[in-house]
Amino acid sequence: MIWVIVFIAGILEIVWAVGLKYTDGFTRLWPSMLTLVAMAASFFLLSIAMRSLPIGTVYAVWVGVGAVGTAIVGVLLFAEPFSLARILSILIIVVGIVGLKLTA
Repeated sequence: MIWVIVFIAGILEIVWAVGLKYTDGFTRLWPSMLTLVAMAASFFLLSIAMRSLPIGTVYAVWVGVGAVGTAIVGVLLFAEPFSLARILSILIIVVGIVGLKLTA
């Protein structure tokens, strides 16, 4: 169950990272509110996970889920480049996340 919490925290990291793009420097109210709520919820869930899992593992998995998800969303929503090098880099992060989870 605790890994589900870490994963949800990572999903919320994707939400707030993408939300930052829509806040226009926190000048737009509703995107800013959504971004701040997602940030708070993500950090809250991260702190819960850190009660029972190693800090380095939890933080690395959280960042990895957020980075991979945000990179994918960037390609899908913002037409960011999608190259072989980018795919391989994302796969390396995923391998790292799986490795950390398996060794925790």
